[in-house]
Amino acid sequence: MELRSENRSENKNELKNDSQERLMILRELIREGTGYNQEDFCKMLKQKKFDVTQSTISRDLRRIGAVKTTNKEGQIVYMLPEEHQLTLPLNVSHSLGGLLMGIQANESLIVLHTAPSSASLVARHLDSLREELGIMGTVAGDDTIFIAPTSAKKIPALIKRIKDEF
Repeated sequence: MELRSENRSENKNELKNDSQERLMILRELIREGTGYNQEDFCKMLKQKKFDVTQSTISRDLRRIGAVKTTNKEGQIVYMLPEEHQLTLPLNVSHSLGGLLMGIQANESLIVLHTAPSSASLVARHLDSLREELGIMGTVAGDDTIFIAPTSAKKIPALIKRIKDEF
């Protein structure tokens, strides 16, 4: 009987399920640049004996605020928010100009189309100029940004200012 209970506790320890430790290791993997997609992170965490799925990794990446971006080699990678801020110089508009692909608007919303995986960078820059431009906020996907202007009447002027910024 004792032997069976020892075996159960050994099996329990085979797979880890500590979310704080998992998040810490995921942050380390991102900083090291050893994983490029959720599948990579899933494999690496499983090698470290964590019980994870791709869905778990997706939720964890959102929890730690990781964003997809393109590295110097042109590969799509995840970065942590604190690293992302360090890579943005104060005046980034000249370097972001090539990322803007198009602008559309209706009576209440502006939509920017960017190069793949660039929307978060462009949205971050626009958010830094929120008051100056007249923007309430932005929502960024992979290559699309929704902009809520402070005034629907000023959408044409806001579009012109955004184009001038880039």
